[in-house]
Amino acid sequence: MTSEGDPGRQPSHLVVGHLNKPHGTKGEVFVWPLTDHPGSHFAPGVVHLPAIDEAREPADSLPPLEIESVRPYRKGFLAKFAGVDDRDGAERLRGLYLLRPFDAIDPLADDEIFYHQLLGADVTTVDGVAVGEVTEVYSLKPADLLQVAGPNGEALIPMAPEIVVEIDRERRRVVVDPPEGLLP
Repeated sequence: MTSEGDPGRQPSHLVVGHLNKPHGTKGEVFVWPLTDHPGSHFAPGVVHLPAIDEAREPADSLPPLEIESVRPYRKGFLAKFAGVDDRDGAERLRGLYLLRPFDAIDPLADDEIFYHQLLGADVTTVDGVAVGEVTEVYSLKPADLLQVAGPNGEALIPMAPEIVVEIDRERRRVVVDPPEGLLP
């Protein structure tokens, strides 16, 4: 669930994982973690609310999913959820996102920020020139990108430390030192 419409409001839930596909015949599902703290979100007894596809809203028609067992597998986890005992049951979970209540999320370190907190933030250069406002954050490799809309058009700004030099959560401000040609 995003905080669209009110940038200062915390969402009630955050997406922490994606259920990709069944694994084997006993109900295990491959979980792609979408969190920097998978250890606290993917452990036996942890309960997730499922969200359907890209909606990222809790699905009222689906019961909460409690992890019975979990084990590391490749770049994710194989999870067995209570009540899902065969491949058909696991197949019904394919494509769902896993949500955790915001108050169950690990506290951020001083240098961390939730992406939803960047939406609507003002972007300025180190010289104080207004660039625009963050409209989207793309999680990519090797660097995440900020989509910024401003009076001169849109820009995609890599979240590399040499370009994004400061993020002020309280003031909802991002300060950038853009190389020549990055900004419109």
